[in-house]
Amino acid sequence: MEINIKEQLDLIRADAEKELAAIASSEELEAFRVKVLGKKGELTKVLSQMGKLSAEMRPIIGQAANEVRAFIEEKIKTAKEQIDKLELEKKLSAEKLDVTLPGKAKRMGKKHPSSIVLDEVKDAFISMGFTVASGPEVEYDYYNFEALNIPKYHPARDTQDTFYFSDDILLRTQTSSVQIRTMEKVKPPIRIISPGRVYRIDEVDSTHSPIFHQIEGLVVDKGITMSHLKGSLDLIAKKLFGEDIKTRIRPDYFPFTEPSAEISISCFKCGGEGCKFCKGEGWIEIGGAGMVNPKVLELLNIDTEEYSGFAFGMGLERLVMRRYNIDDIRMLFENDVRFLESL
Repeated sequence: MEINIKEQLDLIRADAEKELAAIASSEELEAFRVKVLGKKGELTKVLSQMGKLSAEMRPIIGQAANEVRAFIEEKIKTAKEQIDKLELEKKLSAEKLDVTLPGKAKRMGKKHPSSIVLDEVKDAFISMGFTVASGPEVEYDYYNFEALNIPKYHPARDTQDTFYFSDDILLRTQTSSVQIRTMEKVKPPIRIISPGRVYRIDEVDSTHSPIFHQIEGLVVDKGITMSHLKGSLDLIAKKLFGEDIKTRIRPDYFPFTEPSAEISISCFKCGGEGCKFCKGEGWIEIGGAGMVNPKVLELLNIDTEEYSGFAFGMGLERLVMRRYNIDDIRMLFENDVRFLESL
């Protein structure tokens, strides 16, 4: 038995040397390694007989087995280096580069017009001391409606057709929910804007989309009045559209503000004369505003005897349309490169 194992080891070594000399690819080399040195390989099978050897012969045969393993591993390493070199040369030869071919031009992207205007709006408000706040688009009914003084029975819900996941979870219809979350965590004074995507069940036309963007703002501090709101909106409009822009504020109704107002800017298609786009009015509504309803502040444990505030919200897409003289909101969502490159 002892002589037989030694002969088997010598045979494995001799056969391995012959086979390695004929191997010409990485795949063949790996298959050989597994066959000889793997867990079920030839060398392992021979070594499984070690238990039958005498105590004197085990270290001798063990040393011989280690020498065979080391010999084969070294041969495999040398063969791998040679094969890798040959395969690399073959690959480089097959992938010759013709340096005389003209290069391929890479088209450079640029900001979407909505991103450009949104960044300008953020910069304008930040320069006035505002910070930018954000919140989840999948929202609780409490933050989207009830905390804004719009309970389940309130008729205002009829004007905001909502995508519901359940009775309590929905896609937000306004970023006003961010204002509530901010007032829960931050004590006055508060000056924030909350831009983001909102969702409503609207028919798609030139001025409406079921997905659009709002930019809402909130100020809560001591001594805040309607004049602060009007002055802030006038200043923002001039920063965004130039000194000649006209703004209009008219009475309106929103449950979370009292008093409430509608914000409009002069029509960019007709300059206020009246046209099809502005429906003959000469004005385009861009959002709503008003003094924060005391009920909302009280719900969030803000002392209405000491603090007051104003809030506003405007549609980003309408600001973009005003800036770039676009008369169809759908063009902002279609990702037509020809249209985007024309701006």
